[in-house]
Amino acid sequence: MNEKRAADSGSIPVVLVPGWLDNANKMGSLATFLRKEGFATLILSPQPSDGSVPVETLAGQLAEEIERRFAPGQMIDFVGFSMGGLIGRAYLHWMGGSERIRRFVTISTPHRGAIGGRLAWQPALRQMVPDSPFITSLNENLDDLSSRPFLSIWTPLDLTVVPADSSVLPVGEARRIINPAHALMVYDRRVQRAVAEFLAEA
Repeated sequence: MNEKRAADSGSIPVVLVPGWLDNANKMGSLATFLRKEGFATLILSPQPSDGSVPVETLAGQLAEEIERRFAPGQMIDFVGFSMGGLIGRAYLHWMGGSERIRRFVTISTPHRGAIGGRLAWQPALRQMVPDSPFITSLNENLDDLSSRPFLSIWTPLDLTVVPADSSVLPVGEARRIINPAHALMVYDRRVQRAVAEFLAEA
């Protein structure tokens, strides 16, 4: 488990999870922005992130780290980028995350799948094929998202998540931000500001 942690504060801690082929450094810019806005942040990067293990395996790592690092009953806010959003959803859906997560944010996450997964051999990428058993199971009941504040930030120019509007679900709030590249979304100051504003809402 790759991690970076900020000093604690009185706010609800924000757990950030990067995506495919990423490590904790990927979320560093966003974490720095959030810290300047007064949030306590913890970046957790389940490994390996190359797709060679199922999403549920990575979600299990996430669940173990959250239980180890936070006291029983401690609520958290969650921010996941790309595959990190699916890791968070698996944790929320199957592994007790509903008892921990207050607000749930995803950035360029293929909630309804990505057609590029059809060309992949890696288990996690195969799980992201539209209408795969994994995607179908996550989306057949969206109560875990509709029962808490949920924000999905996406770009219509995404060439990694295809179709790009796979990031949009029929629950929660979707925020479209025009950015030319999937990988740049977490560095976009408009994205960072949108995350901070959403997490700060009463």
